[in-house]
Amino acid sequence: MNNLLEDILVLDFSQFLSGPSASLRLADMGARVIKIEKPVTGDICRMLYVSDVKLEGGESTIFHAINRNKESYCADIKDSASLEAVKKLIAQADVVLHNFRPGVMERVGLDYRQVKQLNPSVIYGEISGYGQCGDWKDLPGQDLLLQAVSGLTYLTGSQGQPPVPMGVAAADIIAGTHLTQGVLAALLQRLQTGEGALIQVSMLESLLDFQFEVLTCHLNDGYEKPVRSAVNGAHAYIAAPYGIYETADGYLAIAMAPVARLGELLGSAELGAYTDAGDWFTKRDEIKRILKQLLLQKKTAEWLAVLEPADVWCADVKRYDALVESEGYHLLDMEQWVVSDGKRVKTTRCPVRVDGQVLTSERGAPLLGEHNKRITEEFNL
Repeated sequence: MNNLLEDILVLDFSQFLSGPSASLRLADMGARVIKIEKPVTGDICRMLYVSDVKLEGGESTIFHAINRNKESYCADIKDSASLEAVKKLIAQADVVLHNFRPGVMERVGLDYRQVKQLNPSVIYGEISGYGQCGDWKDLPGQDLLLQAVSGLTYLTGSQGQPPVPMGVAAADIIAGTHLTQGVLAALLQRLQTGEGALIQVSMLESLLDFQFEVLTCHLNDGYEKPVRSAVNGAHAYIAAPYGIYETADGYLAIAMAPVARLGELLGSAELGAYTDAGDWFTKRDEIKRILKQLLLQKKTAEWLAVLEPADVWCADVKRYDALVESEGYHLLDMEQWVVSDGKRVKTTRCPVRVDGQVLTSERGAPLLGEHNKRITEEFNL
């Protein structure tokens, strides 16, 4: 079922995470993706270690996870002969992607205006850090920096704590998702009109959209700043008991639930006294302090045995080791092995199912320039 985008050719000039995550999803759905990489080093993500986990030869595991099922064409686009070869390839492509800062592709002659002259029906997608204009446009579009600027870091953690970033590359992956959505919509439009399109996404806009729930509250509440709960903070605009609580042997997450009902189930007269739903927000910290002390008295499984049958929304808080051993995880079959240059790498698969079937591929990430000869011959470069 990996042929949804069969015969769609994607040229991906992007590096690191945001752009490659978009082309990864297109590849998962059957598009042919060719990475255009600079000589010697290629995509900087090849050697950017996010931990001490790396593969034989020194390449990072994250590179192999996000560039599986792609081809590599090595070209120095600052060299006139190589640039001409790349332009011939562009003329035959359906989609061109990049995530360089504004002005970079224009300087080498591969911005949308110039590419459209080579290929009028091309879908041209680009990710920037902060958009195409203004004082911020030349700032580095790096995930942590975007989380900091966007206000996101003041939503995680509890009141009184310093700003807390998310522990994943949220700006990169969300921007990549938005670029994929735009490209797919443009491909549909092209089927109807024959016309190409310029799809632009900035990491800042993607993170602002990611926060639409909280940001909309701010914009319609006299511009009051969101206030994190002082106790077990989890969401600035949700009442008690919403949060993660320590138990006798681990942690328990509790979502929205009637506080008085919780008091009844947990045997707490103190909690049972909070019958007014309005108090669950205005007095959320005092409610959560009571709950915090109460939940320390028993193990997580004991509390789940009480709360889950009563349809209280709650969950065990799992580390990766417990998650990957759980039945729910195994039933999803989210893992796959990919092979690159004889090396096997275990990673996740595409999360989309089509007609009940998962989208997988055993082809791993390419070696730098691995497909130059074949692509040169095939496209008469």
